[in-house]
Amino acid sequence: MSERVDVEQHRADVAELLAELADRPTEEVSIHREVLGRVLARDVVAPVPLPRFRNSQMDGFAVRAADVASAGPDTPVTLPVAGDVAAAPGEPAPLEPGTAVRIMTGAPVPEGADAVVPVEDTDHVTFNGVDDSLTKVEVVRSRDAGEFVREPGSDVAEGAVVLRAGTVLAPHHVAAAAACGIARLTVRVPVSVAIVSTGSELVAPDGEPGPGQIWDANGPALAAAVRAAGGRVGLRLTVPDEPKILRMGLERAAALCDVVLTTGGVSQGAYEVVKEALPEVTFRSVAMQPGGPQGLGRVGGKPVLTFPGNPVSAQVSFIVFLRDILRQAGSLPPVEPVAAVLDAAVGSPDGKRQLLRGRWVAGAGARVAVVGGPGSHLVASMAAADVLIDVPAAATTLNEGTEVTTWPL
Repeated sequence: MSERVDVEQHRADVAELLAELADRPTEEVSIHREVLGRVLARDVVAPVPLPRFRNSQMDGFAVRAADVASAGPDTPVTLPVAGDVAAAPGEPAPLEPGTAVRIMTGAPVPEGADAVVPVEDTDHVTFNGVDDSLTKVEVVRSRDAGEFVREPGSDVAEGAVVLRAGTVLAPHHVAAAAACGIARLTVRVPVSVAIVSTGSELVAPDGEPGPGQIWDANGPALAAAVRAAGGRVGLRLTVPDEPKILRMGLERAAALCDVVLTTGGVSQGAYEVVKEALPEVTFRSVAMQPGGPQGLGRVGGKPVLTFPGNPVSAQVSFIVFLRDILRQAGSLPPVEPVAAVLDAAVGSPDGKRQLLRGRWVAGAGARVAVVGGPGSHLVASMAAADVLIDVPAAATTLNEGTEVTTWPL
């Protein structure tokens, strides 16, 4: 390794390298496409009031409130039923004084009606299909003017802000836009990341490994991590330990994506293909475990980060060095650290910042326990964890009950 640095120095250098990602462009996308998780770039303003017209909040009878003012369980008011209004296109006829019309939820309230009596407050109790024989109704409870009538604009006024810029779009946001007749939203363009897994021993998870081969965990895991951080996977490659082939793949990745991310080939072995293919990149040893071997620089004019090949090392590297930068670029909030106390004592090598897999202890308040050992190949322990426990580089032993910083996974 050409140099040795601490975690914060490498974080600062990565942030400087990726500073160009901060000012993201915008694009318009259809609400019928993949908008979930995208970040609104500008306010969404209602072009019309909601509701657009007076409509019923209940299944029942549209009436004039004055006509049912005396209604009660012992003094029912009987009104002739002059018609039926469904939640359908069209405009109902005005309501004549002293009459009622059967009305369904969402149906337009006739002119002249100023209240809706729920069907439960009548002698019909419930509706079951169209009843042409319905000629009168007994109302057993009075209703004031305005009850169960939704007025235009009572939900959203025309010109009101429905969704604020910076909103991370979820299904209920899409519903609000659609209800206002808005079919396209302006969102931030996510950072496009190329993920390049290196190693002749790698086989896709749906492949059949031969002798000495393993399934590639880094490609799928980092692709998922990029998406969870608000980025987009622009390219995924698995490349054998051939520097020329890797170099061609990296240049293709740089031409297509904003950032290039590699895994493997950066340690001290005899076949470190990434180091051979990227002589212009700075490779260093970061004083952390797991994830010590790191690299950063440019390829084809685009930023490139090189992570170790061990699956846990790669995932920890992403969390420590890249996750919050992608989230910030996409206008997502950072993942904040959480204070906790250790459920049991832990040991740590002097001079290396340990990022141990941990899990919240059920029913024990803010207590965390270490999951598995420190090995960077222990993917099962990573799967069982929900936090990383941050052990400072200067600590060699932390006793039970010691307060520590944790990073949510």
